[in-house]
Amino acid sequence: MENLFVGSAAGGSGDRVDAAAPIVATLIASGHPAALIFENLAERTLAFAQLAKRANPALGYEPLLDAELRPILADCIRHGIAIVSNFGAANPRGAAAHVFRLAAELGLEPPRVAVVEGDDLAGPEGESLLRPLLPPERAGQPFVSANVYLGAFEIAQALQQGAQVVITGRVADPALTLGPAIAHFGWGPQDWDRLAGATMAGHLLECGAQVSGGYFADPGHKDVPDLAGVGYPIAEIMADGSCVIGKAADSGGLVDLRTVKEQLLYEIHDPAAYLTPDVVADLSQATLVQVGPNRVRLAGVRGHPRPATLKALAYFEGGWLGEAEISYAGPNAEARARLAMEVVRQRMGATMPLRFDLIGAMSIFGDDDGRMLSQQPPGHLQDVRLRAAGRHDDQAEIDRLLREVYSLWLCGPAGGGGVRTAKRQRLSSTACLVPREAVRPTFIFAKP
Repeated sequence: MENLFVGSAAGGSGDRVDAAAPIVATLIASGHPAALIFENLAERTLAFAQLAKRANPALGYEPLLDAELRPILADCIRHGIAIVSNFGAANPRGAAAHVFRLAAELGLEPPRVAVVEGDDLAGPEGESLLRPLLPPERAGQPFVSANVYLGAFEIAQALQQGAQVVITGRVADPALTLGPAIAHFGWGPQDWDRLAGATMAGHLLECGAQVSGGYFADPGHKDVPDLAGVGYPIAEIMADGSCVIGKAADSGGLVDLRTVKEQLLYEIHDPAAYLTPDVVADLSQATLVQVGPNRVRLAGVRGHPRPATLKALAYFEGGWLGEAEISYAGPNAEARARLAMEVVRQRMGATMPLRFDLIGAMSIFGDDDGRMLSQQPPGHLQDVRLRAAGRHDDQAEIDRLLREVYSLWLCGPAGGGGVRTAKRQRLSSTACLVPREAVRPTFIFAKP
């Protein structure tokens, strides 16, 4: 049986929308069976999607869906390249409706669009399932929604029944790649080694250009050619589940043993037991070999029976987040920024926990309580930006924080400028494990 080529055109929401075209061109030129994935979801992304859907029930899917698909939808349909993505987020059916509108605008016949469902545990039934599984401190918090991480077999079944586009909500990231592999090779749910191998191929693809030199790059230490034109990755998956990782043709970036090792171990708690909905992957005997320029082969991944539980993420009302910044420059700038920080702290009192950063002096290495900043002796920096951030259930208190920073412009200390303020509603989240039998994943074919 021919190998399957799977290209990754996104590693998160907001990723580059010009990434897909070079991948699709490479897949077409290969002449092999192929699929294209967009990995658009993270815990934070799904929280934003839930908020968008609450504000407008027609929204809640990937905001860049149109920009991602418009350049490549016609070519994918014409050449039989299946598109699989979790860009459905909190509203997969809404995303399907958008795909139909886009196809019509492009003069295409309505594609066969499948929607995977069962991950959404919102509503009284989902809350009653989750409440006993959550920590006690969540007992009094208003429940908003929850999503469980589904696996790959519903994706595979949809593809086997002719889907040209498969839209999911929350699935495990590697499932986007594993689903097409199951459909292509006809693997069963107990083909543990094959499932594990393709799961790790999906893991290598799920962060987009991270495996092809993007996040890897560190000038002078880990140089990457043409980072501005970094090519997104493509996995060539074999019938035994092993794979070769490459990238789009004639693109920048780098695929070598170092880039693949970094991504392979990314977010892996136990390399001998990487838990996913479909299989427990064991990397302890895996091998990596550079088989050509920008081509690395992964083999030897073993698989064990899938877990009895599935991960779920429950969302609760989280109040509001506000942040404001102001810059100080010139002689004594750091001292003026520190004085501004104390002014805001005194005027806000104990209303809410506040975080302060002195960007240029202490920010990334700082902590929410400000201990590291307080322990750092004042210096003589001449270019410092003060950031103040706070959380509160009452939007009016957040507005007061933003006004306090804004008022530093005139109320001093001297020379402040470039004020920027922002606020947004928050959802807080908690992960838990739910019994597999309590979740009923399925798929439907959407209608234009």
